[in-house]
Amino acid sequence: MAVQGSQRRLLGSLNSTPTAIPQLGLAANQTGARCLEVSISDGLFLSLGLVSLVENALVVATIAKNRNLHSPMYCFICCLALSDLLVSGSNVLETAVILLLEAGALVARAAVLQQLDNVIDVITCSSMLSSLCFLGAIAVDRYISIYALRYHSIVTLPRARQAVAAIWVASVVFSTLFIAYYDHVAVLLCLVVFFLAMLVLMAVLYVHMLARACQHAQGIARLHKRQRPVHQGFGLKGAVTLTILLGIFFLCWGPFFLHLTLIVLCPEHPTCGCIFKNFNLFLALIICNAIIDPLIYAFHSQELRRTLKEVLTCSW
Repeated sequence: MAVQGSQRRLLGSLNSTPTAIPQLGLAANQTGARCLEVSISDGLFLSLGLVSLVENALVVATIAKNRNLHSPMYCFICCLALSDLLVSGSNVLETAVILLLEAGALVARAAVLQQLDNVIDVITCSSMLSSLCFLGAIAVDRYISIYALRYHSIVTLPRARQAVAAIWVASVVFSTLFIAYYDHVAVLLCLVVFFLAMLVLMAVLYVHMLARACQHAQGIARLHKRQRPVHQGFGLKGAVTLTILLGIFFLCWGPFFLHLTLIVLCPEHPTCGCIFKNFNLFLALIICNAIIDPLIYAFHSQELRRTLKEVLTCSW
């Protein structure tokens, strides 16, 4: 992936000369330091990608089938699933090409592979950016639904579609620029700042929503003259849910953006070099997040689960 720097998996599988070896890997090896490297095989990449591909495709098909799910909230959830689908699909395509090249079943010129690699890089980067944007859009949508009595007049389907179009266009444009200028420090810093902004946005909005829900539960408890432990139990459950939601987001996306940060801060330090060697693990975590997202944002809906059963049984 071009965002990582000079690492090009497709070209690396075609040419084993020193010029095709990732520069970051060379820096780490030249230090002679012993590194903990988690090996992620192409088979595991392919398996994770296929699971995510099928799961998110089902979410998109389910929302498209049921007109009751054609609301702004599910519009964002559908686009999140589509973004995750593209992240997984691009990795599945890249891994499949690598396996075919290694097996000798596919022969292609370096120029062709370079173009294919560029296309896959743009698709992967733009879908990752859009995935982060739609996670933030879902948080904003839920925040408005709790704090605004005029939610349905503020968040309308046409406005949601405009937001979706803007996110996709911005993701494609900026990802193209990132791929073209991936070796510039400013580009990497922009990506890291963008991730931190999404993390802060989600944390602030969800914490505010939890506080509002706890206040509401406390008001109901006082109205019915219930004891305080009821409110404490509700708050504890909400805190656990919030911790899991933000924890999964940070665990799956954090290592990748830590990797980008270290490229800027310490590209030649031995310890940083050891972290660079686990880049494939960081990509695998992002694909795992694409598998988890439907479980958090989509499959909790009874309406969606019911429609999903109809999709699986081909009841169109």
